[in-house]
Amino acid sequence: MSRNASPKVLPLIASRWSPRAFDRSAVPQEDLDVIFEAAGLAPSAYNYQPWRFAYAHRDDAHFEAFLSALVPFNQSWAKDAGVLVYVVSDMFMRSDQGSNPNHSHSFDAGAAWASAALQAQHMGYHTHGMTGVDFDKAAQVLNLPEGFRVEMAFVIGRQGDVKQLPEMLREREVVSDRKPVGAIAFAGPFTA
Repeated sequence: MSRNASPKVLPLIASRWSPRAFDRSAVPQEDLDVIFEAAGLAPSAYNYQPWRFAYAHRDDAHFEAFLSALVPFNQSWAKDAGVLVYVVSDMFMRSDQGSNPNHSHSFDAGAAWASAALQAQHMGYHTHGMTGVDFDKAAQVLNLPEGFRVEMAFVIGRQGDVKQLPEMLREREVVSDRKPVGAIAFAGPFTA
């Protein structure tokens, strides 16, 4: 499955999509480390790298607690992924001279998440990002320090059989369309 895109768009980008059916297989730690290394190569303001990734493998002691911080709908299918990851950002630039608000912490963490998703795709995995998260509960589960923010969660795994999903999700298990360039980019001042 892939989207229609200019042949100049990297095939990896055009073919990336977010399934909900995962096959419950493990993601080896060595592969996960490569995915996180790719995420860490994302650009960030002042090279501060405000992202953090808290993760749990499906069969480890933290997975159920991590899963419990997702909304029930997302729990219903994310349980079959190999790894559940929370993306956290540092809202302040901390140094020996103190700390200052970091205006781009969320944006930079998003760039790191995109790099992780593309690296995972390159390695034969799929990812699915979610903001269907009980953010207060996630902060508690993660024992989040003050000044850090949970941005989103995502899962990593091998694509599973669509038949394992409830009927209403089976129809949605397709590559989604994207807005045309003319709807998202324009010369000059903003036009809605």
